[in-house]
Amino acid sequence: MPQVKPKVTLISHTPDPERTVAAAARLCYSPAHLDQVFDDMTPEKAAGFVDMLSEIGHQSPIEHASFTFGIEGVSRALLTQITRHRIASFSVQSQRYVVEDGFDYVIPPEIEKEERAKALFIEAMGRAQEAYSTLQKQLAHVHEAALIAEGADPKKARAAAQKKAAEDARFVLPNACDTKMVVTMNARSLYNFFSLRCCNRAQWEIREVAGQMLALTRKVAPHLFAKAGPPCVAGPCTEGKMTCGKAEEVRKRFSALGGDAT
Repeated sequence: MPQVKPKVTLISHTPDPERTVAAAARLCYSPAHLDQVFDDMTPEKAAGFVDMLSEIGHQSPIEHASFTFGIEGVSRALLTQITRHRIASFSVQSQRYVVEDGFDYVIPPEIEKEERAKALFIEAMGRAQEAYSTLQKQLAHVHEAALIAEGADPKKARAAAQKKAAEDARFVLPNACDTKMVVTMNARSLYNFFSLRCCNRAQWEIREVAGQMLALTRKVAPHLFAKAGPPCVAGPCTEGKMTCGKAEEVRKRFSALGGDAT
């Protein structure tokens, strides 16, 4: 049961996302026909349109650019947070169909840096794995016998019993148990996601994932995501008395990701 760390991969995205957004914006502001919106749309003109949208706060055209990420090495606790962003598509590794034989897990940094706490945490993971494996085997045996008694083919009965056993055995698995997912969001949804989850006040794991996602999108669409991030990146902090008080530090960190975040 090895420890894992968050890792994000940009699997795919709308081809030439900034040009696509710019063409949609041009259609809004000119009498051009659909077959003309891409005419003479150079990278420089596309960047200009995208910058203009940012300046005037017109966000609907950026919905035409979508980005698909692979996310792994994250906990089931993160899954409950990220799926609250409902304008997105998720495909998640199922604990119902995938037997967790020697599951990987995420250790929170505050636990990892304290030796006794870490030892207790790892011990708990071992107990959870033992309980899961015992339940899974016992339930599978019971279900297999019942299915065979009903006349099922032994081979098919064994496969069905394994699945049925995993359905219930998974209830002892901890939030730390790792999972994998594919997530797709359009650029407007990503802006909202980054504003909430890149903030210093966001939970550490989803903040790490959001930071990796932002860095990847800025590489392929630097103008589109130039001002993406927590609110203090492009303006004042919106957290009121709950502010971390480190706006300048945050701006420097997000500026280092690339793009003009000032």
